[in-house]
Amino acid sequence: MPAYMWKSFFEDEDRPEKPRRFGVTEMRGPNYSLMNQNVIQDILESMGQFVDGLKFSEGSHSLMAKNAIKKITELAHSHDVYVSTGDWAEHILRKGPTAFEEYVHECKNLGFDTVELNAGSLRISEEHLWRFIRLIKKAGLKAKPNFGVRFEASDIPVAGDRAYGAYILPVSRKLDLVEDVDLLIRRAERCLEAGADMIMIDADGVSKYADSLRADLVAKIVGRLGLEKTMFEASTPETSEWFIKRYGPKVNLFVDHSQVMKLECLRGGKSIRASELSLLRSSIKFILSIKHPHRIYSDDIVTISLI
Repeated sequence: MPAYMWKSFFEDEDRPEKPRRFGVTEMRGPNYSLMNQNVIQDILESMGQFVDGLKFSEGSHSLMAKNAIKKITELAHSHDVYVSTGDWAEHILRKGPTAFEEYVHECKNLGFDTVELNAGSLRISEEHLWRFIRLIKKAGLKAKPNFGVRFEASDIPVAGDRAYGAYILPVSRKLDLVEDVDLLIRRAERCLEAGADMIMIDADGVSKYADSLRADLVAKIVGRLGLEKTMFEASTPETSEWFIKRYGPKVNLFVDHSQVMKLECLRGGKSIRASELSLLRSSIKFILSIKHPHRIYSDDIVTISLI
């Protein structure tokens, strides 16, 4: 019996309980906006059942006090929500050869469960990327490399991928970006072999806008890497809807916190109409007012979780 009557999963597509291996919804958390702990708490209390992960995007955790980070990670864990870093590791490498290992241990102490690695901005060899993945795994955390479909021209092998350990002459850096989905897939496969838990696919050039979404690239990535090991960034509600309609509720998506409820409705095979949105908003305001009677909830705050 579903907990929410507006959810209408077919029997063979019902949502599993957390922690989920597929159909994962990772939510963008603190970024450059003033999203404080109370807002995150309200979202998780009203719909934490539908949030699998919370991501500190764009290195936002580097601007926050450690005790504030720990409060948020503890809050997320109390709702069975894992916490992921954003792509910040490239800034750590400037501090020396041992800086990355220290960074991983610091992430663990702060309560992070997953460390994301932006394979494009790190500007390191594949061997170093695999080493970082193993360091993350050794610390008991999960590794999530982030790949884009565009590479610098100088990063693309002239005659296919080189053998492990083979020496190649250094080439000058080129700022020209070249689309190469096959290179993305080969490198992602080798990261999974090295122990990576999930591959994040950046929205740029793939799924940033629904009207220019590259269905051919998405199909190729899913066909080679599989749904369970791949997470796509869905920048807009329309993009999320496209993924659900094309690949079903089991696709893993990284979305803005404002899209969580609508995405869960789509996973259940139902789109939210304006009247249902209003009813859900009123229900959530009522629940939150009981839990926190001294707070005032405007429609704007509650809408964070719905639209």
